Amino acid sequence: MVENSELRKAGLKVTLPRVKILQMLDSTEQRHMSAEDVYKALMEAGEDVGLATVYRVLTQFEAAGLVVRHNFDGGHAVFELADGGHHDHMVDVETGEVVEFVSPEIEKLQKAIADEHGVELVDHNLVLYIRKKK
Repeated sequence: MVENSELRKAGLKVTLPRVKILQMLDSTEQRHMSAEDVYKALMEAGEDVGLATVYRVLTQFEAAGLVVRHNFDGGHAVFELADGGHHDHMVDVETGEVVEFVSPEIEKLQKAIADEHGVELVDHNLVLYIRKKK
């Protein structure tokens, strides 16, 4: 099972709640889920995993590099699987919908700005807050 090897590779013991949560994150269409979203999805699937366990496991997954936590303004923390690829986010301020995007032009500009200031860009998070045009 892929989930088991991912957990072991991350240095985590393979437990049923960890496997179920990792499977949920991997199989859902919703890439950004709060702990409450994960808990509700597990309950709907008939899985008996408590909310406190979901919070604890997501924190362990974050520490192990399996998920990335985002704290978008005006909302609670959401998690997404760490797939190794960099992307930025747009968050709809009215609906909370999160849209991922990749822009080579923005990446190039950020590096150029860092170079102009004589520094090296080691990491960044870009979040654009949006709303539908009326």
